[in-house]
Amino acid sequence: MSNISAIYKKEIRAYFYSPVAYILIALFLLITGWFFGTNLFLVNEATMRNIFSVVPLIFIFFIPAVTMRTIAEEKRSGTIELLCTTPVTETQIVLGKFFAAIVLLCAAILSTLVYVITLAILGSPDGGIILAGYIGLILMGAAYSAIGIFSSTISQNQIVAFIISFFIIIILFLLDKFLYFIPIWLGSILQYISIDFHFQNIAKGVIDSRDIIYYLSVIFIFLFFACKSLYKRKYR
Repeated sequence: MSNISAIYKKEIRAYFYSPVAYILIALFLLITGWFFGTNLFLVNEATMRNIFSVVPLIFIFFIPAVTMRTIAEEKRSGTIELLCTTPVTETQIVLGKFFAAIVLLCAAILSTLVYVITLAILGSPDGGIILAGYIGLILMGAAYSAIGIFSSTISQNQIVAFIISFFIIIILFLLDKFLYFIPIWLGSILQYISIDFHFQNIAKGVIDSRDIIYYLSVIFIFLFFACKSLYKRKYR
């Protein structure tokens, strides 16, 4: 645990002791604030529904941008070689960086609580649906982060890592958007694999164990691939 904690703290310092975290969170708030304000002042509707609709789309760009440097930068600067010669395991490296990315992700998500406070002042929002929406966003963001860290282990170029994670995420996101054009038996499989399908279930206010298991499985699989990718590099 001490090794994971040391890597986690190093990553947190890299995020929050530089403008990176603040710029990303400010951009995130700016975009979500525009959608929230537009709905509130132009449509005269006070709801978090549009926020929970647009944030998964923002995450497709936001999270690859956050995670692209995690391992790729270590490779580019050569510090990954030094790190791999220490008593730190590949799993500890990946988990330390994953937990740091989750903290940044949660900081961005929790910054939108200002919208919930606004809704509470203006009316009586459904707390259960809002809580479920936030749980869904954190699970989805954690799955995206695992994909991003895996992609970052593949290349030492951060742009390449961004593009790889973007394409994996966009494919998983779009899988349930074209079900009308494929056989029903295949459609049900693609629907279950789709990352957005499970978020939409949770955002309705229903926390189903199948959706939780799906996200935990995606996180585990891609973190496992990331560890294997680092291990392969170590003994190449």
